[in-house]
Amino acid sequence: MKFSEQWLRDWVAPQLDTQAIADQITMAGLEVDAIEAVASAFSGVVVAEVLTKEKHPDADKLNVCTVNDGTGEPVQVVCGAANVDVGQKIPFAQVGGILPGDFKIKKAKLRGVESRGMICSASELGLEEEASPGIFVLPASAPVGLSFREYMQLDDMTIEVDLTPNRGDCLSIKGLAREVGVLNRLPVSGPEIAVIEASIDDTFSVRIEAPEQCPRYLGRIIKGVDVSVETPLWMVERLRRSGVRSIDPAVDVTNYVMLELGQPLHAFDRDNLHGGITVRLARNEERLTLLDGQEVALRPETLVIADDEGPLAMAGVMGGENSGVSEKTDTIFLEAAYFTPLAIAGQARSYGLHTDASHRFERGVDPALASVAIERATQLLMEICGGQAGPVTESSSDEHLPAPRNIVLREARLESALSKRLPVEDVTDILQRLGLAVDKQADGWSVTAPSWRFDVAIEEDLIEEIARVHGYNNLPVRRPAARLALRPANEAVLTQAQLRNQMVARGFQEAITYSFVAPDLQAVMLPDAISPVLANPISSDLSVMRASLFPGLVRALEHNLNRQQTRVRLFETGLVFNGHLDNLSQVPMMGALVCGGREAEGWCGAKAQVDFYDLKGDLESLLALGGALDAWRFEPGEHPSLHPGQTARLLHNGKPAGWIGTLHPQVRAKLGLKVDAVMFEVRLDALSEGLIPAFEPLSRYPEVRRDLAFTVKAEIPVQALLDCAKAQAGDYLKDIKLFDVYAGKGVADGCKSIALGLTWQHGSRTLNDDEINLLVDSIVSQVRTELDAELRG
Repeated sequence: MKFSEQWLRDWVAPQLDTQAIADQITMAGLEVDAIEAVASAFSGVVVAEVLTKEKHPDADKLNVCTVNDGTGEPVQVVCGAANVDVGQKIPFAQVGGILPGDFKIKKAKLRGVESRGMICSASELGLEEEASPGIFVLPASAPVGLSFREYMQLDDMTIEVDLTPNRGDCLSIKGLAREVGVLNRLPVSGPEIAVIEASIDDTFSVRIEAPEQCPRYLGRIIKGVDVSVETPLWMVERLRRSGVRSIDPAVDVTNYVMLELGQPLHAFDRDNLHGGITVRLARNEERLTLLDGQEVALRPETLVIADDEGPLAMAGVMGGENSGVSEKTDTIFLEAAYFTPLAIAGQARSYGLHTDASHRFERGVDPALASVAIERATQLLMEICGGQAGPVTESSSDEHLPAPRNIVLREARLESALSKRLPVEDVTDILQRLGLAVDKQADGWSVTAPSWRFDVAIEEDLIEEIARVHGYNNLPVRRPAARLALRPANEAVLTQAQLRNQMVARGFQEAITYSFVAPDLQAVMLPDAISPVLANPISSDLSVMRASLFPGLVRALEHNLNRQQTRVRLFETGLVFNGHLDNLSQVPMMGALVCGGREAEGWCGAKAQVDFYDLKGDLESLLALGGALDAWRFEPGEHPSLHPGQTARLLHNGKPAGWIGTLHPQVRAKLGLKVDAVMFEVRLDALSEGLIPAFEPLSRYPEVRRDLAFTVKAEIPVQALLDCAKAQAGDYLKDIKLFDVYAGKGVADGCKSIALGLTWQHGSRTLNDDEINLLVDSIVSQVRTELDAELRG
């Protein structure tokens, strides 16, 4: 929230400079984000009056004017603004003055006519960012000759505070002044707000059908208003300094009261209302065109303000276009209501909206403020636009309004939390200055929170209030003393850091992608995936929670390829999401993608492209980290993102744990990729599971190796042959390796030759040939039986 320092000092005036105020409220929990001057630096600008105006003799778009700048002698000036006219009070830059941008005013001749000064627009004075359409016309009461900076009170600062969600009571000048008054032990004095007596009997019926969402609603008719008048300059300036643009008197007054008191209001054109006001939930298929021109389809959980013909406004968020105040309005229906935070929370964002009203109602508005705010708004509207006010119509449900909260604060608990004993009278004084009703008891205080402090509900809230008002810097510093033991490290569990380091050592770079992806990308790569859709995505390309790491890695690949990176090696760890929200699984995964050359470019390097087996080797190095490589198996499989003939499913202890394969050609074509890519994705919990290392003594006895080549059918995987051989190789098998695969001359059509190297070793003696031959014969026999394979001669 932005606010003017001068406006704040009208309510409470501490003997502190701007920075000291900012530091003080920051230490009290209201963090100051920025302090800026309300206007750029300039000098030599005074209030002047246009005395005469004549057309320039040699320029159609220029006027020759004389102005009274208070020096006693009329000054001739050439002005190109179309809206300049006799009798206007205007800001006039005298010769020698300096405007923003270090622009110095000098005597000049424009098309042969002398000009001694400059009639300024708001943008030329740095009061507007965009170029102003004409000169800045001041009120007729502006005193001629007075410094323009002094007249406009431009020696002011705008302070921007970043409030935490629980401090909605400070989203107003009144709330901020209340805080500054408490911190400086000063009284707070705002404008006098009197009850406006009704001068007409006109009313408009109000009915609440959703009391849980709207326990209180007030309305008042103001008849005979003239909304064509200009909003007073003092109000326009206060709005500007608060970051709000002036629109028309009705809207400006509601915005002003919202900034001043913290209560959002809305003004309807009474002539566009039919029947009566009803506060209710939206009905099926109802639609509403908002003030910004956007038409929305209302959902049943959305609270609306409606009349007999349908919705008029989205309650607590934004009014409707058809019922808003226009230049033809002469009768206003002014509303002020209390909407419960839960009724408004998230509603604006769900429609892609965020308004000052929703920002306040979501955080909580004082339920007792509506009656005060409607009187203040009526007072200002009638002062500016005239008119006659009718009686205030109120509809409320006391049982749904927040009840006063009584909280017990214990002296012992306060001392324990603050590590300091505060005098009883100091605690009582702080609580009372905060507006809380205090009753001192034997061992503490019984405290009742005021209506505006809806965030004070438990004893800890009171302790926090006392601590921040007393001053965090005034509390003692005590270091906690505790005997802390080191947490045991489980050697059988690999950490993510170890897995990441292994991938980096293999030449990969870590990618961090969004947990949400484009729905069309996920549909291409994972057509059967079900994952949550975001209600309010940051963009349409990031609206679905990812069901796999593959889409994000592919997008990262595209990003790199578009920047001439032809060799890409990426890995990522993160959650993937599957299922609907009511039955959602969130699984941590590790994925990787490789593309381009097998080796980095070099004068002696091979130019072969990376393939399935390269990435499989990288993956196997990860699997081996846990010391339980035998727990993993690769088997043929089919995945919608991967090439049917170059895809393997990973099994860990017989359970599915991941996939590896080459990107599917059809998927690659749909994505517009011109290069092959190989990817894997594995469950992190399975990757992290390993074995505790155990020492085994080295055998002093020699190894025995036998090489066996089998002819098998081409479709039989090597793993089946390895499993069969291991099962018959006995307890002393040390190692088994595939060292050759051959198909061609000498091998029957539809078959392939697979050569295995088997190594045996005994721990306490030398194995003899007879033992080895028996094992070899058993292997050959079993392979022939199970796989219909023959030993090659």
